[in-house]
Amino acid sequence: MSGHGDPIRMTARKSAALSGVAEVPGDKSISHRALILGALSVGTTRITGLLEGQDVLDTAKAMAAFGAGVTREGAGAWTVEGVGVGGFAEPADVIDCGNSGTGVRLIMGAMATSPITATFTGDASLRKRPMGRVTDPLALFGARAYGRAGGRLPMTVVGAAEPVPVTYATPMASAQVKSAVLLAGLNAPGQTVVIEKTATRDHTERMLRGFGAEVSVEATPEGNRITLTGQPELRGQTVAVPRDPSSAAFPVCAALIVPGSDILVPGVSQNPTRNGLFLTLREMGADITFENEREEGGEPVADLRVRFSELTGIEVPVDRAASQIDEYPVLAAVAACARGTTVMRGVHELRVKESDRIDAMARGLEACGVTVEEDDDTLIVHGLGPDGVPGGATVATHIDHRIAMSFLVLGLAARAPITVDDGSPIATSFPVFEPLMRDLGAEIVREG
Repeated sequence: MSGHGDPIRMTARKSAALSGVAEVPGDKSISHRALILGALSVGTTRITGLLEGQDVLDTAKAMAAFGAGVTREGAGAWTVEGVGVGGFAEPADVIDCGNSGTGVRLIMGAMATSPITATFTGDASLRKRPMGRVTDPLALFGARAYGRAGGRLPMTVVGAAEPVPVTYATPMASAQVKSAVLLAGLNAPGQTVVIEKTATRDHTERMLRGFGAEVSVEATPEGNRITLTGQPELRGQTVAVPRDPSSAAFPVCAALIVPGSDILVPGVSQNPTRNGLFLTLREMGADITFENEREEGGEPVADLRVRFSELTGIEVPVDRAASQIDEYPVLAAVAACARGTTVMRGVHELRVKESDRIDAMARGLEACGVTVEEDDDTLIVHGLGPDGVPGGATVATHIDHRIAMSFLVLGLAARAPITVDDGSPIATSFPVFEPLMRDLGAEIVREG
């Protein structure tokens, strides 16, 4: 599949019990960061378990365009010959980041404090997403950005010739913004500080330390105060990418709502800034056990044993939003199959993802016979219980991989099939979604 090709209609039908082992791909967030920090290091970085979805492949191409040597050695195995902090060359062509907000925002940060100019673009979905949340703090370093109205791509970023360190309080809970500022701070003198009121995924801080940067995190009344000492010499590392909890969410949720299911999802990252969905599901009554807990590549991981469960709606704690922000779409699909009401508040960030995910899920669930309520920051799903979702709809995905996969998961438990108008964007994050789900017994087919 290609997120840039012709639309692919896909249909999910009510399935028999799912069983087997679901080996989901490597973590997308860590894969992006491994490539970027490898490119900013001196020497060779060897990566195993890299997610080879289109989003990450676009970041790999971008690092090569900035002068790093990027080579695929085998399935999930890559090497990066870095150019060092401040060593990026000016790319000869436009950097196309496809569908990836993470990729474009982190790359902008990584080049913003070098005296080079780069122009960024992406697919139709990415060109709608706001970049001002990143370019505003990058301007404090001395970088300049010129884009379409509203701070949209295509956008040209002129890096700072004489960058200065920055102290920046993030106005929203966003790991992308935090990471862009920290990456920009690498080539600025002195200390760059990010203050975040709500903790977000900390992969960048962990990996920066692993590559040799000096990074400290202090809890203050304002929130986490993250301090980076600039102009380090990063050294190439060996990075083992754990399996992606955001990808694991789909087979996990499918097993929970398809009667009789019992699956194992091995080696999934249990980073506490990323595992909110699993905590929420267990509070709803999900039979999920964490086996063989261990550490791989500096990240906590576990094997997840998941069995069908009769779930009950809950009010999801607002302070959990950042740790499961990408999983709310599939949580909404699960909530449709629970008894009672599930309330998700503090989720405004969903409106500026690959699509307006609150609207996309609300309209799709309504088409499938589920009652929902929404406002700018809230999604409420009135569950119909096991075997209660009518289904029978064709849902618009809005070029959004998570919307597509969420409704295909729901279709496995609905009384009538559910079709998504375009499953091609799934390749951006989970290129083996179809065969993996079919191997578990899921009834998912392409139309036409």
